[in-house]
Amino acid sequence: MKDGAQVEIRPICADDEQRMIKFHQGLSERTVYMRYFESMSLSARTAHPRLARICFADPERETVLVAVVADPESGEQRIVGVGRLSKLTAPNTAEVAPLVLDEFQGHGIGTELLRQLIQLALDQRITQIRAEMLRDNIFMQRVLKKFGFRLHLLDPRSVRAVLNL
Repeated sequence: MKDGAQVEIRPICADDEQRMIKFHQGLSERTVYMRYFESMSLSARTAHPRLARICFADPERETVLVAVVADPESGEQRIVGVGRLSKLTAPNTAEVAPLVLDEFQGHGIGTELLRQLIQLALDQRITQIRAEMLRDNIFMQRVLKKFGFRLHLLDPRSVRAVLNL
């Protein structure tokens, strides 16, 4: 991270379901709203079928990376960020969606997740990456612009970012 703390970014695995529950418990209502465009209950976000789909992502359709830090006392891994690259029905097109715990936002984790997801998209011969966000999500728009995404207003409420690779 920007402050020198060590963060490991790796593919999500089946053993991460409980870590994902704790991750979602640490998200503020505002962060949830900014990511999902609506309030979403903790129980909906942590429902087993949903988390199983994420933890057992089909690599032909979706790549999920997690950013983890080790607890200094117990050594237990804690998920502090998640990034998804989901292939869309349009050929060679994918959507990217990063999400970082509030207390770790602004430390470079989301930026690094995006960097690695863009590289994975290139490796998979994806030619266009999209991201959709609320118009109010200025921080995410700034991060995407750094990578060369072009922003387009979809409607009065939301913005689409597009990166042609």
